[in-house]
Amino acid sequence: MPTSPPESPKGALRPRLELIPPYVYSIGAEAIELCRRAGQELDFWQQQALTHILGVRPDGKWACFEYAELVGRQNGKGGILEGRILAGFFLLGEALIIFSAHEYKTALRAFRRLKRLIRNLGEQVGDNENLVDVDGILIKISNTNGEEGFERLDTGQEIKFIARSKASGRGFTGDLNIIDETFAYTDEQHEALLPTMSARSMEVPGPQIIYTSSPPLSSYSGEILFRVRKRALEGRSGRLGYRDWGAEGDLDNLEGIDLSDRELWTATNPAYGIRISEDFVEDELESMSPRGFARERLGIWPAPPATEGGPLDYQRWSTPAPAGCVDVTSQAGEDVAFAIDVTPKRDWASIGLYSPRADGLGHVELIDRRPGTDWVVQRLVELVARWNPVAIALDVKGPAGSLLLDLKKVGITVPEDPSEPKRGQLAIPTSSEVAAACGHLVDAVTQGTLRHIDQSQLNTAVAGAKPRPLGDAYAWARKTADSDISPLVTVTLARWAFLARIDVITADEGPPNIW
Repeated sequence: MPTSPPESPKGALRPRLELIPPYVYSIGAEAIELCRRAGQELDFWQQQALTHILGVRPDGKWACFEYAELVGRQNGKGGILEGRILAGFFLLGEALIIFSAHEYKTALRAFRRLKRLIRNLGEQVGDNENLVDVDGILIKISNTNGEEGFERLDTGQEIKFIARSKASGRGFTGDLNIIDETFAYTDEQHEALLPTMSARSMEVPGPQIIYTSSPPLSSYSGEILFRVRKRALEGRSGRLGYRDWGAEGDLDNLEGIDLSDRELWTATNPAYGIRISEDFVEDELESMSPRGFARERLGIWPAPPATEGGPLDYQRWSTPAPAGCVDVTSQAGEDVAFAIDVTPKRDWASIGLYSPRADGLGHVELIDRRPGTDWVVQRLVELVARWNPVAIALDVKGPAGSLLLDLKKVGITVPEDPSEPKRGQLAIPTSSEVAAACGHLVDAVTQGTLRHIDQSQLNTAVAGAKPRPLGDAYAWARKTADSDISPLVTVTLARWAFLARIDVITADEGPPNIW
């Protein structure tokens, strides 16, 4: 006689962290019913989230100006967002709703899901598949690449789906901003998007911003998300709602966490046993790296940045050797590399040096820093004549890239054959090489293999440096730094250029002639 398979355990109904501002009533029930009409049956945890998001204070304004739902992929956070968008579009009269994602394909997928729901709510008008009648309200659908969205023809209300950039969203006056994939959301993008809501801030219930995401990729990316979590845990914001389904711990210390613990799986995945099967999670555990599984499926965060200033250990940087990196007697060895950097406003420029010492330790030094840029090329000509450097690093994607033509005029050029560079020629880093250069400098400071002569301008740059995401790594952030970081950029790139070129240069030169 056949028997039914044992019922799979179900995901938790409430997250590990739930910090919600008080509200006197919520429009959540109406939004949940609207989803049901559209064929979207929300799970209990999704209903709870939507109820919190749409909670209202006694003065009629949203209890949550900001709301964050941190949950692993494929659990169903999209259902929460769809319910909120439908409520804003059909129930609340919100003039503009902006859904933004890190990648265009994510925004497009969200657009297509919402299109299905809106079509479920109404009927197509004649042969026009891009016009839907919902209870007498005509909805125009825009499928144009990069301009996907919806418009209510009776009120002019709009929903826009965009992939984020520094300027995306600027100029809009949004009632609701949804920031999906917040782990990749940056300060620059926040500064472009958030002020768009200010025009609605005096209205009732006012604007709202929603963050949905899995944890940041590393300690030095996801700066907005780290700050949101910190504010929530410290209780510093009375209008921030925060729910985090992730397990405790950090990605750099997984030794004490049993990644195969089924109770941990159910606690961190509310859709476990509903949309996510136990077999699939087992497959993920088997095929993914421990760090990847811990982040993507268990919602474990990386450790927060060690210091407010960034990844460089300033205490070690500023401590005398051998405990730290300061050695006022340090000098460059025979072989050196230089690098140039210019501030974003072009009001200052710097030239830095890297050289290995006789004892094998690395020496970095700020060679020159002056106002403007008109002095840089001639000064570099003098340095090349004196030092015959292994290489000169120039990040052409940064502000210093404009000096490339002037350098070419004085004979400082890129190698014709990249495999056969000559001394005194330019070394142009790729984005990944810039990120690697930053990481390598941090490692050298941490490992105690770097020395500097305690220059105040270089120290100030190190103290004020902050990281910016660059792929899965980071580089020095110019715009959010607390000081001019060009001295730090130059020694970072000079070190990279030296290490990238020295073996090729010395191999071409051959052994010294001892006769």
